[in-house]
Amino acid sequence: MSLFAVQLRREWLLLVQSSEEILNPLVFLFLAITLFALATGGGPDTLQAIAPAVIWVLVLLANLLSLEGLFRRDFEDGTLEQLLLKAEPAFLALTAKILVHWTFSGLAMTVLAAVAALILYLPVSSLGTLLISLLVGTPALSLIGAVGAALTVGLKRGGVLLALLVLPLYVPVLIFGAGAVLEQMAGIETRAQIYWLGVISMASLTLAPFAVQAALRVSLEQ
Repeated sequence: MSLFAVQLRREWLLLVQSSEEILNPLVFLFLAITLFALATGGGPDTLQAIAPAVIWVLVLLANLLSLEGLFRRDFEDGTLEQLLLKAEPAFLALTAKILVHWTFSGLAMTVLAAVAALILYLPVSSLGTLLISLLVGTPALSLIGAVGAALTVGLKRGGVLLALLVLPLYVPVLIFGAGAVLEQMAGIETRAQIYWLGVISMASLTLAPFAVQAALRVSLEQ
């Protein structure tokens, strides 16, 4: 656990010092939602009907935007190779790295989604369901995305390949996340969708760190 704590502190300090890595996805999310609201030209009823899907899709894309640099800096300066060689067990350090990424992406986007919901006229009664679905579902986005980032870290232009690898795996999270809010707006019980999001996130937490470790070893050997 000391390895986990040390890596957690290191990643936290590095991200705080690299403010652009924190702000770029959040600025993208806010601007995209604002421009979408302006471009549709529809009234509150139109925006309200599509708000859950729009917010979830843009959160997904903003998360994808932040993934390419997840391992890139450590790969370029050799820190990543040393981590895999010396850290024991390495998956703990990688889990700490992914946790910090989620804190500055998924968790921050969940907070920002409250503002986005107001811009898109989402009913206040549905705001709690939206925030819970994002809070439960976004860890899966970071964990699954980390596997794709690990596979493409050695490529000079891996952004497109990363999107092709990760986006299909994001579809279940998108369906259950947006579906939970839409069903709440329709007066239908949403507990099942939230539970499925929790299952996906827990399964990702169980498997993804080991998959990331294996993917990084493959990328470093090439």
